[in-house]
Amino acid sequence: MVRVFPRPGHYLPGNAGNQVHPLLLRRHYHHARNMMSLGQHQALCRARRRLQDTDPHAATVADIAAEAGLSQYQFIRRFAAVFGETPHQLRQRHRLERAREMLLLGRLPVTDVCLAVGFSSLGSFSTLFSRRFGMPPSRFRRLASGDDPARHQPGCLTLMAQAWRTQ
Repeated sequence: MVRVFPRPGHYLPGNAGNQVHPLLLRRHYHHARNMMSLGQHQALCRARRRLQDTDPHAATVADIAAEAGLSQYQFIRRFAAVFGETPHQLRQRHRLERAREMLLLGRLPVTDVCLAVGFSSLGSFSTLFSRRFGMPPSRFRRLASGDDPARHQPGCLTLMAQAWRTQ
């Protein structure tokens, strides 16, 4: 078991900065995982599998927390301590990955993909998708399918220039 002893500058009640040193935080996560029973850890693993479901009608975090036998807030804290991300972040990441796969493999409109993976707002979906993959979903699809006109333009101009020189 890892013991964590605060040092000067680390978070302590009454500390003016109320800052947590990153190494102390990592030790705390490790410590939190070691403090749980095997049954609690298995319940969190089952919950993680349920959260990875991209079905728009998937169970809520509150429902999954109740199945794990924890309050919603205790569930979120323990989940983040063990897996390094909150349940919401995990669910969002898996939904975006599923959307990326659907955009690569299917021909559904972006709005349908958005709704199929569980997002209710096209605007928030596009924003999160852009943040994660560096471009909006519509541009991602065009680049993946090879239909992006910006991608073809430089090559076409090069071919035209070469054809012009040979005449």
